[in-house]
Amino acid sequence: MKSQLKKLKHIWVLNFLRRTFNATRYYNKKYMEIIKWGIASNEDTNYTYDLTEGNMLYLAHIISFVVQKDNKTILAFINEAQNDTFLKDHIIREIQQSDLKKFADQQIRFGRRMGWYAMIRALKPRTVVETGVDKGLGSVIICAALLKNKEEGFEGRYYGTDINPKAGYLLTGKYRQVGEILYGDSIASLSTFKDTIDIFINDSDHSADYEYREYLTIKHLLTDDSIILGDNSHSTDKLAIFSTEEERNFLFFQESPLNHWYPGGGIGISFKTPKTSRQAQNKITPESNTDNTVSMQAASN
Repeated sequence: MKSQLKKLKHIWVLNFLRRTFNATRYYNKKYMEIIKWGIASNEDTNYTYDLTEGNMLYLAHIISFVVQKDNKTILAFINEAQNDTFLKDHIIREIQQSDLKKFADQQIRFGRRMGWYAMIRALKPRTVVETGVDKGLGSVIICAALLKNKEEGFEGRYYGTDINPKAGYLLTGKYRQVGEILYGDSIASLSTFKDTIDIFINDSDHSADYEYREYLTIKHLLTDDSIILGDNSHSTDKLAIFSTEEERNFLFFQESPLNHWYPGGGIGISFKTPKTSRQAQNKITPESNTDNTVSMQAASN
């Protein structure tokens, strides 16, 4: 039997059909997910989805390395975001009241934004800037993290930028207490920004040139402790290039969406390497976070 199968493999047409069938097995499930999504979802951009359990574990380990905290602590922050029923109820309520509700789903899925949340909870930043807000899903989860930090004695503020005057309709209620949106061209807004930026999230115009210009614009506002999160790093190498030029490290986390046709985006992470090891971490306290730079657990270059 085996010898006969080996002979059949030498017949080009049969071998072609066998190989192409094996290849389609990687995509057939996606076709069904596209059909289900087309029927059940309202989203036409900025797709939302959960991450697989293993993918969330990878995310926790990457963030753990960057912020020099135990990965179990990072997983606890991720779970904290996932289980925030007040936040989810707020998002659903604001979607229902919006005239843009036909373009948003009411099943709240944060995807890679849980990594943003965990990073903010771990580092206790004073200033977080996100370019590109859309409906404000990233805005409210960032502000939710800042509010949790505030309860622990760490003040922080969020600034979002967007050229669309209707962007950020989810940023209301208590989340507005620690966040605001600067309307207009993102680079123009960043050009007049004065504060040191502890965490910068690029998520605006997804052209490679515009992304790179954002990094150049905020370069003088970064410290050795500042971290850049690139939401475009799955499609351009601009954050990696910027990191090389500025002697920063670069890592990339690739999303693995759960039961969704989209292959996933990711998080590019640009950061300086801490000089100290895990065993010699500096402890974050509210007192050590009084200046306008992020207080990391480990001293940086």
